Amino acid sequence: MTTLKSVLLFLLAAVAEIGGAWLIWQGWREHRGLLWIAGGIVALGAYGFVATFQPDPNFGRILAAYGGIFVAGSLTWAILLDHFKPDRYDLLGAAICLLGVAVIMYAPRSS
Repeated sequence: MTTLKSVLLFLLAAVAEIGGAWLIWQGWREHRGLLWIAGGIVALGAYGFVATFQPDPNFGRILAAYGGIFVAGSLTWAILLDHFKPDRYDLLGAAICLLGVAVIMYAPRSS
C-alpha cells in the first residue's frame, strides 16, 4: 500500500507541475491570457505540497526520484496534449529514468 500511495503521489505531482508549466506556456507563449498563467501558478504551488505527502521522510530522495518521473511525465504530456512523436531515444531515456526512480525509491534498505 505504501508503494502504491507513493506512485500515485508521484503521478499527482507530475500532473500538477507539468500541467502548471504547460498552462503558463500556453498563457504566455500561445497568448491565451492571464487566467491560463494564474492557473499554472496555482498548479505549481499545489505541486510543492504534494511531495510532502510522500511516505519517505527524505526530501533529497523524493526530489531526486521525482526528477525521473518528471522526464517520463513530460514526454507523456507532450504525446497526449501536443501530439509530440518521441523517437526511440526519448523512450529509452524515459525508461532509464523510471528505472532510476524504482531504484532510488523502492529498493530494499536496512533501517
